[in-house]
Amino acid sequence: MHLAKRVLVTGVAGFLGSHLCGKLLEQGNEVICVDNLYTGSKRNIYSLLGKPSFEFLRHDITFPLYLEVDEIYNLACPASPIHYQNDPVQTTKVNVHGAINMLGLAKRVKAKIFQASTSEVYGDPEVHPQPESYRGSVNPIGPRSCYDEGKRCAETLFFDYFRQHKLRIKIARIFNTYGPNMHPFDGRVVSNFILQALQNKPLTIFGDGSQSRSFCYVDDLIEGFLRLMQSGDDFSGPVNLGNPVEFTMIELAEQVKDLTNSKSEVEFQPLPEDDPKQRQPDITLAREKLGWEPKVDLREGLEKTIAYFSGLLRANIIKDAGR
Repeated sequence: MHLAKRVLVTGVAGFLGSHLCGKLLEQGNEVICVDNLYTGSKRNIYSLLGKPSFEFLRHDITFPLYLEVDEIYNLACPASPIHYQNDPVQTTKVNVHGAINMLGLAKRVKAKIFQASTSEVYGDPEVHPQPESYRGSVNPIGPRSCYDEGKRCAETLFFDYFRQHKLRIKIARIFNTYGPNMHPFDGRVVSNFILQALQNKPLTIFGDGSQSRSFCYVDDLIEGFLRLMQSGDDFSGPVNLGNPVEFTMIELAEQVKDLTNSKSEVEFQPLPEDDPKQRQPDITLAREKLGWEPKVDLREGLEKTIAYFSGLLRANIIKDAGR
């Protein structure tokens, strides 16, 4: 039997936060959610706003927050290059000051706390696939550093609070994830390709299309979050959560074109600075410690995601979906 908890989720109006809150409410928890709506969309949580166990606070976690909760999921941070490079100083503040504030809250109320880290901590990897033991190849002064190094620093803070204050921490390193509620204009390859294909616009591939990614459907990822948070105190992570099946950008473009019956052509553009050539998780640890692995294959997940973006286009709300 699941014991209901008071759970705080930061970054609720974002892609992953909105899905996580839905699951936590389904389990019977009281969910308090925080977002400053910098990149998140209130549209993502419209269906939750009327629920008696759901409370929304508009707040920036770079400032302290005083609540009484049992668990904290810290997901707040712009997660796509377009958004986090728009205000890199604020991105670093969210990652570092935000982590300090959430860890301080967890320490005060003795809550278990989850950190949404990222595969970006591995940088442009020299080891493939990437196990958690790999320390990464990250440029500390590049245009992506505000996010990459910010997330790395957040992991440092979590483990220092664990060692110094005996805090119960959980860290997940998230690999490419996709699904409904993705921001339409966040520059991510899945949302880009789908919107371009549905409108028969050129599919933009950066580089020669040979660079690869591993795509995890959002429902699988959220299940990984919940299993990690429910795991024993003897396992803090970090643990990779992602789909180990790898696809090139060209392969992804062809699948999207096929599923949308699009007339789009492929258009190649220069590869952005510090963009990783390969990204694939080693999920051995997740299998061993959490009994977790993805269940949804790329085709099934793309079909659901295409249906979501088709709905936005039909309803003529895509132009203001970010508001």
